[in-house]
Amino acid sequence: MRVYSTQKDPLADILARKYSETADVSAVVQKILAQVQAEGDKALYQLIEEIDHVTLDSLTVSKDEIEAALQTISSDLLAVMEQAKENILAFHQKQIRQGFVSTKQNGVVMGQRIIPLACVGVYVPGGTAAYPSTVLMDVLPAKLAGVKKIVMMTPTDHNGQVPAAILAAAKIAGVDEIYKVGGAQAIAALAYGTETIPKVDKIVGPGNIYVATAKRMVYGKIDIDMVAGPSDVLIVADHSADPRWIAADLLAQAEHDKLAQAILITTEENMIEKVQLELAQQLAELPRKVIAEAAIENNGKIILVQNLTEALSLANQIAPEHLELAVEEPFALLGKIENAGSVFLGHHTPEVLGDYFAGPNHTLPTEGTARFYSPLSVDDFVKKSSYLYYTADALNEVGAAVELFAETEDLIGHARSMNVRRKTNASFSEKENKN
Repeated sequence: MRVYSTQKDPLADILARKYSETADVSAVVQKILAQVQAEGDKALYQLIEEIDHVTLDSLTVSKDEIEAALQTISSDLLAVMEQAKENILAFHQKQIRQGFVSTKQNGVVMGQRIIPLACVGVYVPGGTAAYPSTVLMDVLPAKLAGVKKIVMMTPTDHNGQVPAAILAAAKIAGVDEIYKVGGAQAIAALAYGTETIPKVDKIVGPGNIYVATAKRMVYGKIDIDMVAGPSDVLIVADHSADPRWIAADLLAQAEHDKLAQAILITTEENMIEKVQLELAQQLAELPRKVIAEAAIENNGKIILVQNLTEALSLANQIAPEHLELAVEEPFALLGKIENAGSVFLGHHTPEVLGDYFAGPNHTLPTEGTARFYSPLSVDDFVKKSSYLYYTADALNEVGAAVELFAETEDLIGHARSMNVRRKTNASFSEKENKN
């Protein structure tokens, strides 16, 4: 990992980030989107054969396939998934919002309704690893929100099978329909609909650069959660941190992807060499060594700072997806964190707890977008609709003010829409007074 010091290196170099590029794949993705929109299922079968080198008899995962998968999963893993489900539900239950209504003495009624989305697509990546945890994290908040139909898309292995752990997690989480489609073609199918796959209102879930680019391109036709890039972790460590644990946490992130970013910010100069040594030793024993080593060498950083105040300032500028505060008093620093997808406090709270089990969502903003994006939540699966009611008397009270606003904007039709009601109401009032 390259070492920086705030006392020696320019801030621009320290903060420089290798963003994932979409320009090279945009033309490919655009072609896939157009093909699926025009040809539906036919395009999907063709693309799966061309890209994944798999020939499918059906795009749909059958009930028999799901039941067969459940039989192959160990009872211990099923129990862990069930416990993770309960933890995730307990955390996200607190995010459920209620609508509201307010009234005024003159008869005005106004309010807001919280309405679940009708149909949501959940993308679960495959490729270099299977992620049943993503199924739980992305589906369970949607279930709590009251989404009527949840459709899952995931690529198969070379035998045309979805990993058993993915299907088991889908069963536990309550997915309604599962399809054997991955990549940009899966996003296209969800966005436009095909003969087999329904068009959805929103797509959530991470994916590779083709998936992310496809999500970006279909946004507006349907909604998306965010455009996620390579995963990242930032660890702030003081004198109390264990170099062995720090190295393990950095590698846990690095093994995701060669483009993953792992950063350590420390106040302790003697921590640097110890962590570097631990990284080398632990890398040698890591099954995904090639991936993790590339991520560490290309995107890894160790930044030496003068104090924790400087460390937090850098952390807020980096805006990491995952932020570990491996310090003696983590809660003293929590209030100073402004930009982070999820914060892990203390030495006994590694980021992997959040990946799988603890409860907070692991679908988080990446590549510095924690400055304006939030973790996936129940809010992502609902929409809000407002309503308004005025009586005749209430309308008369504000009519002149509304007309003035409309005339100021030179929208005379708007002003007349109010004026005709005020005149009608006035004539009714005159008749009532005469009677």
